[in-house]
Amino acid sequence: MTALAALFVRDIRIAVRVGGGAMIGVLFFLTIVALMPFAIGPDLALLQRIGPAILWIGALLASLLALDRLLTADLEDGSLDLLLMGGTPLELAVAAKALAHWLTTGLPLVIATPVFALFLNLDLTATAAVAGTLFVGTPALTFIGLIGAGLTVTLRRGGILLSVLVLPLAIPVLIFGVAASNAAIVGPLPFGTPFLILCALTLVSLVVGPFAAALALRQGQD
Repeated sequence: MTALAALFVRDIRIAVRVGGGAMIGVLFFLTIVALMPFAIGPDLALLQRIGPAILWIGALLASLLALDRLLTADLEDGSLDLLLMGGTPLELAVAAKALAHWLTTGLPLVIATPVFALFLNLDLTATAAVAGTLFVGTPALTFIGLIGAGLTVTLRRGGILLSVLVLPLAIPVLIFGVAASNAAIVGPLPFGTPFLILCALTLVSLVVGPFAAALALRQGQD
C-alpha cells in the first residue's frame, strides 16, 4: 500500500508538471464551448437546448487529448518495466495511475463546467445536472482510455490510434451522460434511468479497465 501511495503521488506530480496537465484539457474544453455560440448563432433557446451535449462532447474530446500521457512518461523513464517486474500487482498499479490521471485531467473539467455553462445560457438546474453527470461519467472515460493506453504505449505516434480505439468504447458513456442531463432539465424520461446506467458503465470500466490494461501491458512485453 505504501508503494501504491508513492506511485499515486508521483503520478499526480508528473501529470501536473508534464505538458501542462489540467490546464491543457481545460483550455481545449473552453475552446470547444466558446466556439459553439459563434457557429450556431445568437439563438439562446437553441444553445440552452443543446448545451448539455456540447459540454459532454467538449469534455470527451478534452479527455481523449490527455490520454496519451497516461503511461508514456513511465515508458520513457523506465518506470513501466519496474511496474511489470515489481511485487505490486500490476492491476492495482495501473488503477492508481488512472485515478491520479482523472484527478488531474478529468476532475478539472467537472470543476470548470459551471463557468463554461454560462457560454451556453444554461440555468442552475441544467448546470448542476451536467456537472453531476460529468463527475460520474468522466472516470469511465479515463479507465476506458487506460485500456487503449495499455495497447498503444509501446507504439510510436500511438496517440491517434489511441483515440480511434477509445472513442467507440466511450460513445455509450456520452449517450447516457447527455440523456441523464437532458432528463433532469426537460424530461420526459426520468432522470434515474439513464443516470443509473451511466453509473453502471463507470463501475464496469473501473473493474475491467485495470485488468484489461495490465493484460495488454504484459502481452506487449512478451
